[in-house]
Amino acid sequence: MTTRTSTSAAAGTTASASERLVEATRELLWERGYVGTSPKAIQQAAGAGQGSMYHHFTGKPDLALAAIRRTADELRAGAERVLGGPGSAYARIEAYLLRERDVLRGCPVGRLTMDPDVVVSDELRAPVDETLHWLRGRLAGIVQEGLDDGEFEGPLSAEEIASTVVATVQGGYVLARASGSPAAFDTAVRGLLALLSARTRH
Repeated sequence: MTTRTSTSAAAGTTASASERLVEATRELLWERGYVGTSPKAIQQAAGAGQGSMYHHFTGKPDLALAAIRRTADELRAGAERVLGGPGSAYARIEAYLLRERDVLRGCPVGRLTMDPDVVVSDELRAPVDETLHWLRGRLAGIVQEGLDDGEFEGPLSAEEIASTVVATVQGGYVLARASGSPAAFDTAVRGLLALLSARTRH
């Protein structure tokens, strides 16, 4: 009995250390980028030692990949909660555009596209590209639903509208961070919704 309890406790501690390392890396990548996310900074933020880090991960690239994958998965899940919800095609796109965001921090996935060390690595870039590709496809499917149901007045390209939605969100982050105010993001979103509303049968 004692041995089993000890083993279970050890497993829990191991999982906890791994989780802390991944979460610390996610935050540091968002704030500092890949170069600024040193193994020492990760260990300090996670409250984990070097031995623990290299027990779970082969090195910084391996840990960064786990962190990026988790960030990408969370972005996808968060978007799906809105896009897969009830309502018309326009209502779901509107809900996605107006969802609560930490605008001045930027998109944790989108910012990785501006990190040269991530972009040059096929492995690190893959989850980013796959997530943005999924998002464009998901939005395009919703726009196509609206077209098929007669909600949107054509001619419209579902793929072009989907890309415009993603570009508006990512560009809105850039404008907001440059100005130090979320107002620029809000303005971009309202402008896109006004254009889309004009093609919607009310």
